[in-house]
Amino acid sequence: MTSKTIRTLLALALLAFSQLCSALQPPSPPSQAAAPAASLALGGRTIFTFRSTLSGYPPQERADAAERRLERALAQNGPQRPSIRSISEGTQVLLDGSLLFLIAPGDVNSLAGDTPELLAQESAAQLEKALQERREQHSPRYIAQALGLCAAATVALALMLWALAAIRRHSNRRLEAVLGRRLARVKVHNVRVLDAAHLIHFSRRTLDILAWLAALLGAYIWLAFVLARIPFARIWGERLQQFLFDTAIGLATSAANAVPGLVIVVIIVLLARLATATLASVFKRIESGELQFGWLDCDTAVPTRRLAVVVIWLFALAMAYPYLPGAHTAAFQGVTVLAGLMLSIGASSIVSQGASGLILMYTRALRKGDYVSIGDVQGTVVEPGIFDTRLRTGMGVDVAMPNAWVLSNTIKNYSRAVPGAFVLDTTVTIGYDTPWRQVHAMLEEAARLTDGIAAEPRPYVIQCALSDFYIEYKLISCSTLSSPGTRAELLSRLHQNVLDVFNREGVQIMSPHFMQEPLHPQTVPPDRWYPAHSLASGTPSEVTMKE
Repeated sequence: MTSKTIRTLLALALLAFSQLCSALQPPSPPSQAAAPAASLALGGRTIFTFRSTLSGYPPQERADAAERRLERALAQNGPQRPSIRSISEGTQVLLDGSLLFLIAPGDVNSLAGDTPELLAQESAAQLEKALQERREQHSPRYIAQALGLCAAATVALALMLWALAAIRRHSNRRLEAVLGRRLARVKVHNVRVLDAAHLIHFSRRTLDILAWLAALLGAYIWLAFVLARIPFARIWGERLQQFLFDTAIGLATSAANAVPGLVIVVIIVLLARLATATLASVFKRIESGELQFGWLDCDTAVPTRRLAVVVIWLFALAMAYPYLPGAHTAAFQGVTVLAGLMLSIGASSIVSQGASGLILMYTRALRKGDYVSIGDVQGTVVEPGIFDTRLRTGMGVDVAMPNAWVLSNTIKNYSRAVPGAFVLDTTVTIGYDTPWRQVHAMLEEAARLTDGIAAEPRPYVIQCALSDFYIEYKLISCSTLSSPGTRAELLSRLHQNVLDVFNREGVQIMSPHFMQEPLHPQTVPPDRWYPAHSLASGTPSEVTMKE
């Protein structure tokens, strides 16, 4: 075996032995967690916060050591001038040339853009303020000046509170007099619309709240000013002032950022207002009949205008929504989602009624003033609305019917056959032994004797049915009376005249029913076709022509 082979075997044996030893070693303990940060403070003001371990010294020990060095430097009663010095390990903070502490790279948050030198400058500035406050605490002159300033601030606060109270009392008296006088003039048909007592009470409470807010703001500023004059409490005063300043800057920034969006919202609102005003002018001319526009007429112009206005404002709201202040906040979006959910759940019936109302309007099935029969209700259309239709019966009863129900029932309109009038009809049943020409003549004469029934078109009679025991006659006439109450009275007078005419001619208004075959045939021979009454009111040719 050569020496080279022996050396190779020894090297392999050493490598295997080292691997075996490393495998048999216990696992290394886990790394210690980062030590908590520690701060160096003087007189309640934080000078610097240590965050890293330096040369084996954790942050707390570094802070304690810096505090001891600071106490030794202050005990020397030097000029107490902070300074900084950069070295390779970081940046030193000195007091009168003596080292206080070192700011290492581990103490710096590099992601925030901080550097050891920048933090050292800030620490020196904080140390300068703390030393100044420490000197002022032992200065009788400064204490006297601070007491004088605090007293002046207290007097100013008291004067401000007195002035606020006086302004509030004067404003309440003035507001009560002005609102009482102005609101007394707001009347509709000599009836006061607004209650002055409630509005005055609300205005008083609003002024009280504004006065209290102004007083609290004044007290807050006074407290921050007074604390800033006291050396050992100056840090609290500075925090109060900084909080007030940051709040004011935040409000001003938010208001400034909201101005462009509000300008866009105003422009959208103005454009929508211009569009609705233009449409209102056009539809007003269509309603008056000055302008004809295809399928639009005076009846459909009103609902079409309302629909167009709603669509325009909904579109304007959708366009302006992203520019409203706070529109992208979670609270605003949650409220809009909740409102949309409530509307979608509760508006199904409203949408159904509205759609039915639009169908009735655009099909022109109903118009205001028409005399109609819907189901078992007859009356004059008072108001064909979007959600319901109102009829006024001849008995003076207003009936409100949902439009979905109206659309599902048969509508009989008595006001469309003759423009400007409505159809008035009544039915009688007379036996077969009465000449039908005589019945026609008597019914026509009853219509002629009734005031309110139009002469043109002339009333006429038709035989509706030839039943087993009688003939059913229907008198059809027209009237220009549009009031439902007047129509009921007119129908009553027509019935009275029918009774008078039939009684005078000796004709019974009865419906005979035979239990057995009559003794004599119920017929009218030709010589009785033209009774004296029928010939008196018209020639046979006229009667025949009319039929």
